[in-house]
Parts: sequence; C-alpha cells; structure tokens
Amino acid sequence: MKITVLGPAHPYRGGLASIMETMARTFAGRGDSVDVVTFTRQYPEFLFPGKSQTVDTPPPADLHIERAVDTVNPLNWLSVGRRLRRERPDFILMKYWTPFMAPCFGTIARLARGNGHTKVLCQIDNVEPHEHHIVDRPFNRWYLGAVDGFVYMSEQVHGELKAYTDAPALFSPHPMFENFGDKVDREEACAALGLDPKCRYVMFFGLIRDYKGLDMLLDAWAALRREGRLSADCRLIVAGEFYTPKEPYVERIERSGIAGDVVLCDRFIPDGEVRYFFSAADAVVLPYRTATQSGVTQIAYKFDLPMIVTDVGGLPEIVPDGRAGIVCRPDAESLADAVARLYEGDTLDVFRRNILVEKRRFSWDEMCDRLTEVYEMVR
Repeated sequence: MKITVLGPAHPYRGGLASIMETMARTFAGRGDSVDVVTFTRQYPEFLFPGKSQTVDTPPPADLHIERAVDTVNPLNWLSVGRRLRRERPDFILMKYWTPFMAPCFGTIARLARGNGHTKVLCQIDNVEPHEHHIVDRPFNRWYLGAVDGFVYMSEQVHGELKAYTDAPALFSPHPMFENFGDKVDREEACAALGLDPKCRYVMFFGLIRDYKGLDMLLDAWAALRREGRLSADCRLIVAGEFYTPKEPYVERIERSGIAGDVVLCDRFIPDGEVRYFFSAADAVVLPYRTATQSGVTQIAYKFDLPMIVTDVGGLPEIVPDGRAGIVCRPDAESLADAVARLYEGDTLDVFRRNILVEKRRFSWDEMCDRLTEVYEMVR
C-alpha cells in the first residue's frame, strides 16, 4: 500500500511522535510505501506550556519525514490537502489527541479524500479533552466526521466516539514503546541519575498536569510518613515537566514535610534517559483523576515495572488489578494503601512475573493489523 502518516514526528518530541514513527516503521517493514508528514508549526508558542516543542537530535535515518503542516495557517491546510489528493495514497493515517488539531486535520482530510480513492484512518487517543473548552464539540464534529475509520485504545474513547460518528472502529491496546532502549542494572541506573542505590524508589512519571493527580500522591506519601507505614529508605521520584504552575506542588511538598523524600526532576525527560528512571524505580504510580489510556503504562510494561493506577478511564483495562499492579480509587487514602501494599511480602516480585505474561498483548504489529483491517472495511 501507499501510506501517508500525518502527525507528530521528528523533530517534535514526546510519545506521540514516537508512536507515529513506530507505526510508520511497522508498515514499511511489511513492504508498504510510507511517507511521514509532520509539522512546521505544531502549537503557537503562547499556547504551548512546556519549554520546547522539539529536540535537536538527528532525524531517524530509516524514515522519510517532511515538515509541511502549519496547524494555525488555513492556507497551508488547503495546500497540504490538495497535494495529498493529487498524490493519492491508499490511506492517510492520523493521530488525534486534542480538538486544537481539528480545524487543520479536518480540512486536510476532507480535501485529500475528495479524490475518491484515499481513505483517512485515525488512531485516536482522546475524543473529549481533559481540560474542556467551548469549541471542543464543534471542532470534534469537524474532524471526526472527516475520518473513514478508527482504531481506539480504550472503551471510554469508543463510547465518546460513537456520539460523533458511526464510522467503523476497532479496538487495539496501546503498544509498548520500543524507542527507549533496554533495561539496565539498577546500580547503573541510580548512578546515571545521581540516586542513592540503597534507597527504594516509587515514581510519578510524565508531563505534570492537574488532572494527573500528583497532588493526591503527595498527600498519600505524607500520610504514609505520618503513620509510619513506609520504611525510612523509601523515596518518591517525580520526573516530568510542569504543564501547570509548579509553585503549588512545591509548597505542598514543603508544607507536608516530605521534601527530604521527594526527588524532583522537573524537566522533560529525553528518550535516552527514560530507561534509567524505569530501571531505578520499584514501581510507577498513575494517580489520575481522569484518563483514557496512558503511554506511561506501556513504558512500564517495556521495563517490567509494576504499576499503581486509579480506577478511571481505560487504565484498569491495561493494568489488571492484582496481576500487573494495583488498581485503586482516585483519592489520597486509597493511593497510600496501594503504595504500602507494594512493599508487603513478595508483592513486587509477583507483579514482575505476571507482567512478563501480560505484556504479550501489546505489539505494534497488532495495532497495524487493526488499522489494515479497518482500511479493508472502508476501501
């Protein structure tokens, strides 16, 4: 097939770019002709909460990536859409995660599929965003109505999707990330991060936004310390860039008296360092208030790391309670109980053994099989 992958890719940073690049590689490895089209501008600087949208590493040598899409220039959308209509790929594969992209993606999709040949497929992360705006629903209608078929990664997303379109949609769980290298010895990981290998580490990982519940985890940790339910050598790693004001979290840490326990790495973690964090930690905690799914769980599976997740969205579908980790309510008391349970008996070892079985569900070939199946349904 002739495939155009359109969305985040190098030089744009983060998990979304890694996902699109990996799907492009998977299809190319099957003998398909694959081009990747990414952004000249992804977000205007005033709308981007992080420090940088891009990386300065060399582009991947095995992919043809072209920067062509300006998400805030309608004339560009018309140009890209008409060009793709002329090029006639069998399908365009897009990723959708925020209504901000809808005007751009919807316009390109509608123009490209106007040739009567090209289909538009979407691997969809979210329908309804975590932070709501008045334009969300009309923007969603514009884009989702222009897509021929979907692959979704949680039943919550599927339910939300059905409110906008009856286009074919198939489920495939979020695959494991393959771009972070392999697990390293714990001593080596601690040395690379400047951590004391005599300590035990629980970790919060990823971009810090209010809906992710870091405040509840900090309160849980403070309660565990007050109640004497944690050993003296336990520490909490918080690794990720703040996409919300940092000060309230720092004040919470100081006020709770846990500053000596919290290892705060408040920056974007580049791909080359991810394996050290996941090799040093005993477990990762996702204390989210709301969720669809999370790429953090798939990094944890890659590194055989037990998880604590809250019972929201699709997280319990990905992390079976009592097998790959613990599912708990999204409140500080439940999170505290879950962290304490991790260190009871051989719990961590049992979870690690179970993960070796559970992780077999998550493959890129499976994801691309579902996308191909959707394409056969709509072609």
